[in-house]
Amino acid sequence: MNQVPYKEQTIQQCIDIGEQLFTRAQLFFGHGTDNAADEALWLVFYQLGLSWDVEDCVLKETVSKRDYNALMALYERRIKERIPAAYLTGEAWFAGIPFTVNTDVLVPRSPLAELINNRFEPWLDIEGLDIDGLDTQQDSPVSILDLCTGSGCIGIASALYIEGPQVLLSDISEAAIKVAKQNITRYQLESRVSAVVSDLFDNVPQQAFDLIVSNPPYVDAKDLDEMPPEYHAEPVLGLASGDDGLDFTRRLLKEAPDYLSDRGVLIVEVGNSWVNLEAAFPEVSFLWLEFEFGGHGVFVMSKTDLLNYRALFA
Repeated sequence: MNQVPYKEQTIQQCIDIGEQLFTRAQLFFGHGTDNAADEALWLVFYQLGLSWDVEDCVLKETVSKRDYNALMALYERRIKERIPAAYLTGEAWFAGIPFTVNTDVLVPRSPLAELINNRFEPWLDIEGLDIDGLDTQQDSPVSILDLCTGSGCIGIASALYIEGPQVLLSDISEAAIKVAKQNITRYQLESRVSAVVSDLFDNVPQQAFDLIVSNPPYVDAKDLDEMPPEYHAEPVLGLASGDDGLDFTRRLLKEAPDYLSDRGVLIVEVGNSWVNLEAAFPEVSFLWLEFEFGGHGVFVMSKTDLLNYRALFA
């Protein structure tokens, strides 16, 4: 990258420089932004320590030579190493909430954020579970399991949006669980959210969860080979799941009912591998969810349905 020499530049001009450089380099955007301008703005605001709600007039302020050079260094890494901006800043947003991230976890991005924003209604009947008036002698606390949690974004966002439930985060990666614990501490949720290293249910306590939600590895071998370089900056453990992308999901469908309450539901994102899932189990009626703000490949299944189809999944 040919660095643009320093001269007095405004914040907006620095954003414009980034947009031009990123466009020329033909970068891929899909880890928090979908265009070069927003990616540049993200890095500029990070370097200058600006909040997202600053007035537009701030963009007319001049950038110091020190900040300018540091910003150009960020731009250079983004272009040469094809590292998503989230890894350069150490932070990503999910469901309107910032999360600490590093290259041990995927950059949060999932249509499941929309379900969290809606408190998983109607699939998790919060009103019916009567959290506020819970009789601890007759009822058990509402419980959520976030499998393949990565940064912990799904489970932690669920705990922040929904008052009451106990949430368990689980991931096969010890490094990922370390990041998830940082985010638990960040939001002071230690009393309601815990994390465990586990391969699927191997180290998950034997209990009945009201909701098991998972954004597991689901990328098939062909898609993995064809992914832009930015995806290869992420841990392959969080992406790849066999030739058809369903290695983990097959195990999950078979074992999940043993960890669900009678009222419990399983919600799983399989992305583009939804076609392979339908082909693998043609007798199963998967309920695929639709999203107002985009996204696909998420199904929901009750414990009853999981048990009814158990012979097929086995």
